[in-house]
Amino acid sequence: MLPTEVYPGSEPSRWKYLDRIRTRPGPFTNPDAFDGSLVAEAIENMTVLTVVELTSHSGAGGLGCEILKNLALSGFKSIHVIDMDTIDISNLNRQFLFREEDVGSYKAEVAARFVEKRVKGVKITPHNKMIQDFGEDFYMQFQVIVCGLDSIEARRWINATLVNMVDEDVSDSYKPLVDGGTEGFKGQARVIFPTVTSCIECQLDMHAPRAAVPLCTIASIPRQPEHCIEWAHVIAWDQETPFPALDKDDPEHITWLYKKALLRAQEFNIPGVTYSLTQGVVKNIIPAIAATNSVIAAACCNEAVKIGTSAAPMLGYPDENYMMYSGNDSIYTYTFKHEKKDDCPVCGNLARELQVDPDWTLRELVESFATRPEAQLKKPSLRGEGKTLYMQSPASLEEQTRPNLDKTLVELGLAEGDEIGVTDPAFATVMFKFKLKFRISE
Repeated sequence: MLPTEVYPGSEPSRWKYLDRIRTRPGPFTNPDAFDGSLVAEAIENMTVLTVVELTSHSGAGGLGCEILKNLALSGFKSIHVIDMDTIDISNLNRQFLFREEDVGSYKAEVAARFVEKRVKGVKITPHNKMIQDFGEDFYMQFQVIVCGLDSIEARRWINATLVNMVDEDVSDSYKPLVDGGTEGFKGQARVIFPTVTSCIECQLDMHAPRAAVPLCTIASIPRQPEHCIEWAHVIAWDQETPFPALDKDDPEHITWLYKKALLRAQEFNIPGVTYSLTQGVVKNIIPAIAATNSVIAAACCNEAVKIGTSAAPMLGYPDENYMMYSGNDSIYTYTFKHEKKDDCPVCGNLARELQVDPDWTLRELVESFATRPEAQLKKPSLRGEGKTLYMQSPASLEEQTRPNLDKTLVELGLAEGDEIGVTDPAFATVMFKFKLKFRISE
């Protein structure tokens, strides 16, 4: 029989029902790692960092409000939140922490005030900055970091920073990262223990850029309503130029595109073109589904509680570390273990194999890094073994290495099996290592 004693926190009446859950062991609790009498104090003394886009234009930022509210209602009393954006009128239809009078104010500040007012005793410190504006000393003060970002670049940056902070001789340098994301009716939650489990860079191929629709399809044989909208956006607009310049936030401009796309769809008997879809395609808006945000935020905060209390096994150690959710047709979740990769450029120690054509110019190789699922680097600089191939900056070095861009890999002396190092200003702490594998073009 499991013990049923409840250990109240500092405010027994406030957390009466929560204490019944968090201070008592469950069927999966490890008795050697759990002491119910210490749980409430441990949670209250933890400092949690929430890294979010509270109301991003893509919709994924809707996680931020949910995460902040859930952490406060889970008993965490010291929370920091980072978001440099301000509130827009379009945010109000789905973000419950904001009101009309808040438009124009910083999201982090308004959210912090709202939650502090509703949940007495919690202290939320807002930061109106980019995550890259903070150094390792700032991140070292937190016991767990919860991310609700809508940008893979930001995820990769915080992941690389936390891995780089690890010192094997300092146990407090290991900062668990709880990451959540949503896209329409789909979402995911995962827990990353830097250098121990697979990291975001290990899983980068799961976030491959969406393949662009060929222009010939848009121009000749559209099959989807999105193709018709892209035709109006890319082709019809340039041909007719109804306005001097396209303003994606101007309803009159979007209406023109919608009407053109609708006529195109009717011509090819394609249903589904709507004003809202036109706006979404043109502005690359991912629909925000409140229910999805609430499910994924709950999963993320549940992991933060498990990390802080040891009341249940955490997602990520020792087995499953990735939870996927889908609400498209029904409610479906699935957990699996994403393996740590030895050739991960962030947490691994081996160079990753890179298939290239030896007849490629260096320019073609540089440009390919933006679309490769395993790289996704926008401004790469390359170094070979003992020589600089191309540097994006400073300007003097870019000018000096620019002639190399028109030379083939063979002309530059690169051979099969050679290793190259690639850096990108977006990931200042990371040197991506690749081993060349030549493929012969047919």
